[in-house]
Amino acid sequence: MANDTAVPLNRIERILRNMIASAAGLSFVAIIATIIAGFARINVNQGIWPTIVVLPFVGLTLAMVFVIAFLIVSVVRRRRLARDRG
Repeated sequence: MANDTAVPLNRIERILRNMIASAAGLSFVAIIATIIAGFARINVNQGIWPTIVVLPFVGLTLAMVFVIAFLIVSVVRRRRLARDRG
């Protein structure tokens, strides 16, 4: 029977995990702020609002790139562990 012990994350995986959470979280906050601004009838064409409106496009794209990088790093690490054990 296989041993199902948890494998701890290495430093790169922890950094990528935090970058994913940061990019996605900031994008989510920007989406909520944009929705609230729309209900409050704030002109989103002035000041910092254009940046807040565009932020989810960039942030969610970066989060997806970080997820792909996280998956690649994780698969490579697990393959190395499996190869070293076997």
